[in-house]
Amino acid sequence: MTALIAEQILNGLQLGILLFLIAAGLTLIFGVMDFINLSHGSLFMLGAYLSVTFIGMFDNFAFSILLACLSVFMIGAIFEVMLVRRLYNRNHLDHVLVTFGVILVANEAVSMIWGSVPIFSGLPDALSHQVSLPFGIEYPSYRLLVIFAGIILAGGLFYLINRTRLGMLVRAGASNRTMVSVLGVNIKLLYTLVFGLGALLAGFAGAMAGPLLSVQPGMGEAILIQSFVVVVIGGLGSINGALLAAILVGLIDTIGRAFMRDILGFVFSPSVASDAGPALSSMLIYILMALVLFFRPEGLVPMQKRN
Repeated sequence: MTALIAEQILNGLQLGILLFLIAAGLTLIFGVMDFINLSHGSLFMLGAYLSVTFIGMFDNFAFSILLACLSVFMIGAIFEVMLVRRLYNRNHLDHVLVTFGVILVANEAVSMIWGSVPIFSGLPDALSHQVSLPFGIEYPSYRLLVIFAGIILAGGLFYLINRTRLGMLVRAGASNRTMVSVLGVNIKLLYTLVFGLGALLAGFAGAMAGPLLSVQPGMGEAILIQSFVVVVIGGLGSINGALLAAILVGLIDTIGRAFMRDILGFVFSPSVASDAGPALSSMLIYILMALVLFFRPEGLVPMQKRN
């Protein structure tokens, strides 16, 4: 039982890391640019499709992941210049409507290029074995790689935001964009870089999740919903809040789906627990979001007020 619980905790941590990479891009874009991007999940989907394509072309997993991330970064930057830049002075409803349209276009484009049949890329041969961990756990090496790679990238993101000149400009733009513009900073270039960085994070998450999921049109929508839950729980615009909320959501969702039926079995009959367990487990993260919104409407780690 201990091994099973520990394994589910690792699975929850892996899901939390992927959610953080997507939610970090979402909250970064919102915090700096005050822009709601519903099409962020499409960048996750593109990262998965491009990584599968590049692996087939070059037969090199690491190089393919890097190339997919750079490609999604360029796509995100072009998207910001061609479309998003025209929407900054519009209200949030316009942001939602336009980016929802982009979702439909992206899904149709993916279907035209790669087809509508799901693609199963499979695990790299070098990462298809099990790793022995304490408590008698045999855990897939690729899932461990996802956890460690996500942690490293998250650490790099925190260093970029808190220890570099670009990060200083990002934080300044999030708190007082008018003053940043007055000081002579090229705000348009800053916005393009921030949007591209958010796209890169989503693309990396998609590229790493590709071997674990079926790569198919629309795969970004489900994880986008969870990512928005993370953003709301953590606090709009807060990177620290996104990390905390992502880990919480990943653990609660995974452990709930694994053990909710057994937990209910202590109180209700087996038939009731069997029926109610899956339904309740799928609601847990939304219940958590409702509780956070009730007690802390600004989120767990709110961002500094914008001036």
